This record gives sequence, C-alpha cells and structure tokens, in this order.
Amino acid sequence: MGNLTALFIKSAPPGKYEDGHGLRLIKRADGGGQWVFRYTFLGRRREMGLGGLISLPLKDAREMASDYRTMVAKGVDPIEYRRKERKAAIRGRHLLRDIARDAFESRKAYLKGDGIAGRWFSPLQLHVLPKLGRMPVTEVSQVDVRDALEPIWHAKAATAKKAADRLKIVLDHAAALGLDVDLQAVAKAKQLLGRQRHETTSIPSMPWGEVPDFYASLEEPTVTHLALRLLILTGLRSAPVRLARLDEINGDIWTIPAENMKARVGVGEDFRVPLSDEALRVIEFARAYERDGYLFPSVRNSVISDATMSRMMERRGLEARPHGFRTSLRTWLAEETTAPHEVAETVLAHAADSKIVRTYRRTDFMDQRRPLMERWAEHCTG
Repeated sequence: MGNLTALFIKSAPPGKYEDGHGLRLIKRADGGGQWVFRYTFLGRRREMGLGGLISLPLKDAREMASDYRTMVAKGVDPIEYRRKERKAAIRGRHLLRDIARDAFESRKAYLKGDGIAGRWFSPLQLHVLPKLGRMPVTEVSQVDVRDALEPIWHAKAATAKKAADRLKIVLDHAAALGLDVDLQAVAKAKQLLGRQRHETTSIPSMPWGEVPDFYASLEEPTVTHLALRLLILTGLRSAPVRLARLDEINGDIWTIPAENMKARVGVGEDFRVPLSDEALRVIEFARAYERDGYLFPSVRNSVISDATMSRMMERRGLEARPHGFRTSLRTWLAEETTAPHEVAETVLAHAADSKIVRTYRRTDFMDQRRPLMERWAEHCTG
C-alpha cells in the first residue's frame, strides 16, 4: 500500500504528494490534481502524466503505475510505448489529411507534372486540412465542410470551388477504400453556404483590330518585347513562351514539351506550333539573348517571370493583359476566317471534343494551321 489515502487526497492542500514507487499527486488550489509517474530509464530521470484526479481515482492510478513499472523492468520506456500506441490509434482512425494525401498520390498519373505545377493539392492544404485534417474522414459532415469553406466562399470564390471539388474527390477515394463516409457532405455544404456572390471575370483582352498598333509599339528588341511579340504571334500561354528553348525549334516548327503545356492536345503529349515568317524573325532577334538554351532569360532567374509582360502593359496604362491576346486571336479566327471549330481550337492548344474523339482523330491540323498563323502574323504587322 502507498502513503496516500482517498480521505487525505480529498482534503489535502495544494502541493506535491508522493504515494511511493514513483507515483506522485500534484494537487491544485481548485481541488483538482494530476497524477504523475516518475521513473528512471537508461540512467535518465523521466516523468509521464497519467491523468486527472477527477477521472482517475487513487486505486486506478496505482494500477497504471504498477503496469508501467513492469515495463521499465522489462526494458521498455513507458513514454515511448504510449507514444507509439497513440500513433497507431490515430492511424487506425483514417484521418482526413492522410486520406487526402493518398487520394492525391493515386491521381498523380492523371495530372500534368504529377500535379505539382498545377498545385492540385494546394486548395486542400491551405483551406481545408488546417481545420479538418485531424478529423477521422468518417466523421466529416456538411457542417464541418461549411465551416472550413465559409471564410473564402465569397471572397475567393474560384479557390473555394476548387477546394470543394478536391474534397469531394477525397471523400470518393475514402469510399473506394471501404470507409463509411458521407458522399453528399460537400453537396450539402454548398447548400448551406448558398450561391456565391463573386462573379468570375475573364482576363481583359485587346480587340483584334487594335493588335497591329500595339504590336508595332514593341519595336525595341528587348527580351520583354520579343517574348510578348512571340506570344501574340503564336497565341500561346505565357509559360511555353517564357520557357522557349532553341533546341525546341526545328525549321519553321516549334515543338513544345508536354510539361510546358496546360492541356494535352493532338496525337502525342508534345504540341507542335507552325511558325510564321514574322515569328521566325522574332526568334532570330532573341538568339542574341540566349542563355543556357533559353531564348528569354532574366537577369536573376533562369527565365523572365510570368508578371514581366503584364507589368509592361500595366505601365502603359492598358487594361488588356498578355493572356488576353489568345481571345484576340480566337475572335479574329471566328470573324475573319472560315477555319473549322476544331482547327481554331487547336491553334490555341485547347483540348476540344472528348478524350475519345481526340484519341481517334490522329492529326494536329498542322497543314490547316500554318496558313492561318501566317495570315494572323500579316494582320499583326499591318
């Protein structure tokens, strides 16, 4: 038997009281207290909390201390043992953060650049997992989802939608693992959140009739002007232009690696671009700046940043942005040419039609696109 009694514990003032064999009670002024087991393991003095006085009476505290003393005698550290037990218990609860990571890993093969460049996991990591990540996935309800998404539902509507869509994929993944989850939690959360007030707006574009004057203003053969010229002439997004390399260009065909493209179109993963005479002339000017194979290097980094061309247009007081020239080109194709829909969409590297249709359509319309790009270049140069 120890030194303490239930009657003494009830009336004892605040302080530390030893029961013997390493069991200690730390009494608080409010009447509560904490049981502590003190032991020596491999020459190191250690203490571990056993529980509160209210939930753990003297008899139970002694039994726990006795079990842990037996562990020490057998060469097992009680603190490490309990830590491993808790970790195993948490793992068995299938936490949302673990299921989310597993779902992401299983989808990497379907995502460009393993989903890293496109930041597939970011909406979950930033806006869902900090609040719900430690919850067992089987306990996630529509109320939990609503509370996690509410701060960004209207302020960052597009991000909130992505986070909700990703979470739905994670719950579907959990169900596929055989876990009993609420597959309607996200849909019901959207009902609770209501309709988003934010309206998505398109990136400002320049009317195609005004493009020639702007193109003519890019007369200085600087890296920024040349990159913007090539972007306008090809109708490409910023990334493939900024990352353009000399070894990608063979004659009048520019073959862009799949990892630099947002969508995979045509026969293979790479995307071929027919270069007009004007585009080839721009590339020839850019050769003077070539560094490590890149046509548009920056002073500090490998290539110019995504904002370099946008800031140049912003400084000129223009509302339009570089990405908007894709709209200018697409509108020109619709109004000034008879290009079929699938050809015009391929010019912009859009993944038009279904995946099955694209699989059987073994062409990238190179012969049809070449004269269109030449005509566009003639329009841009006046």
